[in-house]
Amino acid sequence: MPVSLVDDAPAKVNLTLRVLGRRADGYHEIESLVAFADFGDRLTLAPGGPLKLTLGGPRAAQAGDDADNLVLKAAHALDARIPAIVSGAFHLDKSLPVAAGIGGGSADAGAALRLLARANDLARDDPRLYDAARATGADVPVCLDPRPRLMCGIGEKLSPALALPRLAAVLVNPGTALATKAVFAGWTPGGKPAAPLAIGTLATLDREQFLQALANAPNDLEAAAIKLAPVVADVLARLRALAGCRLARMSGSGATCFALFDSAAAAAAAAAALTGQYPQWWVRATVLGGAAP
Repeated sequence: MPVSLVDDAPAKVNLTLRVLGRRADGYHEIESLVAFADFGDRLTLAPGGPLKLTLGGPRAAQAGDDADNLVLKAAHALDARIPAIVSGAFHLDKSLPVAAGIGGGSADAGAALRLLARANDLARDDPRLYDAARATGADVPVCLDPRPRLMCGIGEKLSPALALPRLAAVLVNPGTALATKAVFAGWTPGGKPAAPLAIGTLATLDREQFLQALANAPNDLEAAAIKLAPVVADVLARLRALAGCRLARMSGSGATCFALFDSAAAAAAAAAALTGQYPQWWVRATVLGGAAP
């Protein structure tokens, strides 16, 4: 029997998210600085045999029907580009909340493509992997090689991997699902647009300078998300009131929000306090950013 292959699917966090405008085809141009958490879902592939997917884990029931799962969509997209590719039986251990702005489904799809690459001896930079990722979903390309990057266009234009300061953080989801399409539909242009991030200088910033750069580049979707789910404003207010919080913001199209702290110990203490006060919320302490190996 072939040996099962395992890969992690880390949560994606949009540290910034500028909406630059709506295109004629209905999609929105964005600029977003993305980092990844040190936890997420886990995906296993037993190579050989027909393609299938089973689900487990604490959030399996929220992952939707197998036919809608991005793991299978990614596998089909790669099969369309590489005839007779070896697939097999996937098992997804689902821990991340869905429709939460942290790319859970996209991270799963990225892990599926990495596993299929290993099962078929494909190089990790094989362009067919990126093509399949792009065909699967807007956030899948950045999740294919989950390292800090600036993503632009509709998500398909990626910077090289970036070296960012390590950021202790707390992620919070209040249990409210937000559809990305609905949040983008509610976006309206604001006042003076924020200046673009100068990615060439990010690596030269110390931690304090980097936090200031983040503070100057907000998430343009927060207002639209709050209109659909006012609880997002409550989460942000609660995070900003925590001792030691340096910055609190919504990730992606929500409803997950994050807060940054000066140390992992401070983040862990904040997460414990929130869990005690709001046991119905999904709360995790993590570390974002780091080097780009």
